[in-house]
Amino acid sequence: MLARKSIIPEEYVLARIAAENLRKPRIRDRPRKARFIAKNGACNLAHKNIREQGRFLQDIFTTLVDLKWRHTLVIFTMSFLCSWLLFAMMWWLVAFAHGDMDLSTENPSNSTKWTPCVTCVRSFTSAFLFSIEVQVTIGFGGRMMTEECPLAITVLILQNIVGLIINAVMLGCIFMKTAQAHRRAETLIFSRQAVIAVRNGKLCFMFRVGDLRKSMIISASVRIQVVRKTMTPEGEVIPIHQVDIPVDNPIESNNIFLVAPLIICHVIDKRSPLYDISASDLALQDLELIVILEGVVETTGITTQARTSYVAEEILWGHRFVPIVTEEEGVYAVDYSKFGNTVKVAAPRCSARELDEKPSILIQTLQKSELSHQNSLRKRNSMRRNNSIRRSNSMRRTNSSLIVPKVQFITPEGSQSASET
Repeated sequence: MLARKSIIPEEYVLARIAAENLRKPRIRDRPRKARFIAKNGACNLAHKNIREQGRFLQDIFTTLVDLKWRHTLVIFTMSFLCSWLLFAMMWWLVAFAHGDMDLSTENPSNSTKWTPCVTCVRSFTSAFLFSIEVQVTIGFGGRMMTEECPLAITVLILQNIVGLIINAVMLGCIFMKTAQAHRRAETLIFSRQAVIAVRNGKLCFMFRVGDLRKSMIISASVRIQVVRKTMTPEGEVIPIHQVDIPVDNPIESNNIFLVAPLIICHVIDKRSPLYDISASDLALQDLELIVILEGVVETTGITTQARTSYVAEEILWGHRFVPIVTEEEGVYAVDYSKFGNTVKVAAPRCSARELDEKPSILIQTLQKSELSHQNSLRKRNSMRRNNSIRRSNSMRRTNSSLIVPKVQFITPEGSQSASET
């Protein structure tokens, strides 16, 4: 089939497409690196090609706790249902072997009255109901055991033991899932962004952490780790290289009293992996700072852990967190609407190493910020003066427009008379 020819010449179309491509700038976005720890604290790691799957069954209780709720509820229901059906089959076999399925109440070979192993068990349905009554310890009075069959007594003991084991495991699993430590960590919040600013003459990496509940976290401690891809001098590539960095805490025990939101500070010194990074180099760095908050829940005594991370795009250079704790009527109030708000402050754009080698950079930066602040104040004052002068001039003009000019009237006799209105 022949191709359809266009009305517009092909040479014109190609030239137009080339011109449009030249006009549009080609922006190649930097491929976004996968996070090691998500903002909500979840570990972004997928386990693949695990051959030793049997190790999960060896620790069956932890496996049940780690499952999702829908899977746990299905296993909870099926474990009881399967045990009831299994022992119902055993009770039915016991009754069938003893001859209790005969509807007649007397033994045909003997005139004495027939005594069954379990009364009123003459079908699989009645055996299933008796199995539920035995395991759940519910007695309705219609079905009961007799001392006729020792095998039935053994089955009764076995079902009671198995039922207690299933109850202990399943109820313990449900309790552990409802009281997991990461549930308490949902009310431990971190600021969405971290900042780098000058504090006490040093460049510091800072972020804010807070607790939304009144029940406190006992012995709370904060750790910071830097995760990035590195290469050793021997040429070995370490994809996830973790380095601990110290936290500036004046308390020797390194524990924080998290009664109100706190700003955690890390001084960028010679021990810090951020020592050679400047403001311009920060956006090009392939690193991730992981923050870990650990402590004991006051109400339950369970150790909890909250995590988050900050990549290079989430670190603001030359910013500072706004204060959110105020005193109102003798009570300290925390305004969580300003939890992550920051303000821009004066900070040198160089690295901490350059700042240590040339301390005058900090002085010059502070002087420039002071001059810019004074200039802004002068501009504001001049603008206010100009506005006030304009307002006064406009008021004078309006007042002068309200004054009525004098009008002279000429009489027929030729004399002039002035009158004012």
